[in-house]
Amino acid sequence: MISVLGLDLGRKRIGVAGCDRLGQLAMGLTTIQRRNFAKDVEELRQICQARQVERLVVGLPYTLNGELGSQARQVQHLAEKIGAALNLPVEYVDERLTSFQAEEILKQRGRSPRHHKELVDQIAAALILQQWLDARSQALKATSAAVDPPSKA
Repeated sequence: MISVLGLDLGRKRIGVAGCDRLGQLAMGLTTIQRRNFAKDVEELRQICQARQVERLVVGLPYTLNGELGSQARQVQHLAEKIGAALNLPVEYVDERLTSFQAEEILKQRGRSPRHHKELVDQIAAALILQQWLDARSQALKATSAAVDPPSKA
């Protein structure tokens, strides 16, 4: 059982995603309209308490060539402040192209990304969290296989 929040931290909004208790499926929860740090953290605190969150997974916007640019450093700084305020560990996932993927998903659903920016942020947060959940699942399988190798009959 695990409870993790995925965050897509933007200048105007924070996309928030959660996962099922088994840690297999991510889903968009809400979008927080950013006002100021204290109010943003209070909204996140309420979500974290309601869902008994154990850690935050934040999308880090690497440049297309895989480097940490100024935007990624700003996101890291904000994420660390949020993690400290909520007393939760923060992990990062490469979020390159998640907003683009989120927009494509909305288009497939017949909705305009320009008119549903909050949904883009939620879907992007879910994609970020799903990527982390999938990597965690693969790591657990690999560890399990290394500890308990299949027997040869």
